[in-house]
Amino acid sequence: MKLVPQYSTLEFHEKALLTRAYRQEILGSNLANADTPNYKARDVEFADVLQQRLQGLEVNSRLTVSRTSAAHFETEGGAEFENPNLLYRRPIQPALDGNT
Repeated sequence: MKLVPQYSTLEFHEKALLTRAYRQEILGSNLANADTPNYKARDVEFADVLQQRLQGLEVNSRLTVSRTSAAHFETEGGAEFENPNLLYRRPIQPALDGNT
């Protein structure tokens, strides 16, 4: 019995790059909102998200919207729901405007 699951090298690197890009999106959002009052910086645990991707779980899913009446507006895509992998940072010394 194998204790460590076997992944192809290319699959592992693909998932690692996708996970790294996902984390960079989050960190970029933190930088873009650095001057937004009361903005709380977010981050993810790289190892946890990578493990989920390797297991085939969707990391950043979108909710779909369905029209139940012809009078409703048409929408494209869906809204991103809160990802349970996103963590808030707790700074040692927060800024005076409440940012982290």
